[in-house]
Amino acid sequence: MTMLVHSLNIGRPQPENFHGKEVVSGICKQPVAGPLALTFTGFAGDGVADHKHHGGTDKAVCAYSGEHYGHWQAVLGISMPPAAFGENLTLLGLAEGDLCIGDSFRLGSAVVQVSQPRQPCKTLAARFGRADFVKLVVDAGKTGWYFRVLEEGVVASGDRLTPLAEDPLRVTVAEANRIFHHDRRNLAGIERVLAVAALSASWQQSFRELLQKCGKAD
Repeated sequence: MTMLVHSLNIGRPQPENFHGKEVVSGICKQPVAGPLALTFTGFAGDGVADHKHHGGTDKAVCAYSGEHYGHWQAVLGISMPPAAFGENLTLLGLAEGDLCIGDSFRLGSAVVQVSQPRQPCKTLAARFGRADFVKLVVDAGKTGWYFRVLEEGVVASGDRLTPLAEDPLRVTVAEANRIFHHDRRNLAGIERVLAVAALSASWQQSFRELLQKCGKAD
C-alpha cells in the first residue's frame, strides 16, 4: 500500500475546556494543506505546552495511522475530529506493526526517522472525557509514534513517504510498546529494544529503569 500523508496538522498551545476540565494544550491541531517547513524541532506554526513530555528533536513529529480512526469511532461511539490524537501527520498505509524504530523515510523534501512510540497522556484522556482512554489506547496498541528529523525540508498534505533505510535490529513500534506496557519483566526484550541506536533518549532512560527493576544494572 502507498504510504502517504492523509492530513498535515498543526496548532499552538491554547486554553481548552475538555468536559469541564480546563487545560492549556496544543492537542487540538487543525489540518492545513501546506507546504510547511519541517525543521529539526518540528513544523512551522506548531507548538506544545508540556515541554517535559512533548516536543524536542527526538519527538519533532507526532504521527498516527488514519486506519485506526474506524476502531476508535466504534469504541467511543462518536465521529472522530481531524487530528484526534493531536498528531502532526495522519498517515495512510503505515501502522505500529509496519515500521521499526530507526527506519527512515523521505517525506516531501525532508528525511525523518522513527524514534519511539507515542506514549498516550492524560490530556488525550481529558479530550475525550474518558478516564480509561490511556489504557484503551495502550491495550489496543494503537498509540502512534514519533519521528525525528534527519534532514530539514518542506512537507505538504498528500506527500508520500518513501522508505530510505531500515534499522538492522527490526524492533517494531508495536514490539517496543508491548514490552514497555505489557511485558516489563522480559529481560531479553528490554535489552533488544535498548540495543536500537536510534531509540529516543527518554525511552532509553525508561528501558534502563526497567533493566534495573529486573535486577540488572547498565
